[in-house]
Amino acid sequence: MFREFLSPLVRYFTPFNVFNYLTFRSAYAALTTLLICFLFGARIIEALRKLKIGQNVRSDGPQTHLVKTGTPTMGGIFIIGSVVIAMLFWGDIQNRMVWLALISFAAFGAIGFIDDYLKVTKNNCAGLPAWGKLAGQFITALAIVLYLYFTGGDEMTSLYVPFFKNPVIDMGVLWIPFGVLLIMGESNAVNFTDGLDGLLAGLLIFVFATLAILTYISGRVDYSAYLNLPYMSYAGELTVLCLAIVGALVGFLWFNSHPAEVLMGDVGSLSLGGVVAVISLIIKKELLILIIGGVFILEIMSVIIQVASYKLRKKRVFKMAPLHHHFELSGWPEAKVVVRFWILGGLFAIIALSTLKIQ
Repeated sequence: MFREFLSPLVRYFTPFNVFNYLTFRSAYAALTTLLICFLFGARIIEALRKLKIGQNVRSDGPQTHLVKTGTPTMGGIFIIGSVVIAMLFWGDIQNRMVWLALISFAAFGAIGFIDDYLKVTKNNCAGLPAWGKLAGQFITALAIVLYLYFTGGDEMTSLYVPFFKNPVIDMGVLWIPFGVLLIMGESNAVNFTDGLDGLLAGLLIFVFATLAILTYISGRVDYSAYLNLPYMSYAGELTVLCLAIVGALVGFLWFNSHPAEVLMGDVGSLSLGGVVAVISLIIKKELLILIIGGVFILEIMSVIIQVASYKLRKKRVFKMAPLHHHFELSGWPEAKVVVRFWILGGLFAIIALSTLKIQ
C-alpha cells in the first residue's frame, strides 16, 4: 500500500524511493508484525483467558504437560492478523502470488480455527473429526494447485531436484495430485510438531528465513542466473511475506517460550504449514522444502511408523509419537528437547541453502 501511494511522489520527494526497495519493505514488514505482537499480545492472551479458550491436554501423554491445562490457545490468530496487516502496508497488493499465499494462509487458518473452537467448546482434545479436517485441507489445497496449474505457465509443472540445475521432468497433469499431497502433508507435519513450548515457532523462524532468501534470489534475474535457479518475476515480493511471518513468529515466541503464556493452536500450525508448502510450489522448491523442514518430516514419519507398526505388529517403535514426545518420555527435559530440535532445524536450513551452489 505504501509503495502504491508514495511511488508517484518520488519526483517531488526522492527519499520516498526507498519504498520501492524490496529489502526495505521486507525488513519493515518484519518489524511491523513484531511490534504488533509485542504491543497487543498480552491483551489478546488476556482476552483468550477471559473467554476461557484454554488448552485441553491428553492424559496419556507426558505427565509434566498436565500443568498446561487451561493455558490460552489459538494464539495463531495474532500471527495471522499481524501478517495480514503488515502485508497491506508493506506488500505489493497488485502481486497475485502474494494474494494467493495470503488467501492460503487464511483458509488453512480457518480450518484450524474450527478445529480449535470445537476442542474448546466440547472440552476435549478431538476437535474436528479426522475426515472433516482432511476434507477441508484437500478442498483448499486442490483449489490452490489448480489455480497455479492453469495460471502459472509452462514452468509450473517442472520438477526441480536439489543438486540438479535443470528440471528433471515435466510432471504435466500429475503435478496436481503431487501439489495437493505436498500441501496437505506439510500442513499436517507442521501441525504434529506443535507440542512443546516454543518448539514450532522456533523451527518455523528457520524455515521462513530460508524461504525469504530463496524468494529473493528467485525474483532477481542476476542472482537466479548465477545460481542456475528458475527466475520468477513475481517471486521476490514473497520475501516481504516470509519476513513478515518471521517477525510475527519472533513476537509470538516472546509469549510462547517455556513456560508458555499462550499456545499456537491448530489455527496457527495448519495455516503456517499450508503457506510453507504453497510458497515452495510457487518458487519451484517442492523437494527442497522437505530438507528445509527436515524436522517436520521426522515428526510426521514418526507418527506414520508408530501407527503402521502398531496396526501390523501390535508393537510401538517409539514411546510416544510424534518424535518430540518420545524424547520427553526418555527423560529429556522439555526445554532441552526444544533447543536440540531447533539446532536440527538450523542444520537442515544450512544444508538446504548449500545445495544452491552444489548443482
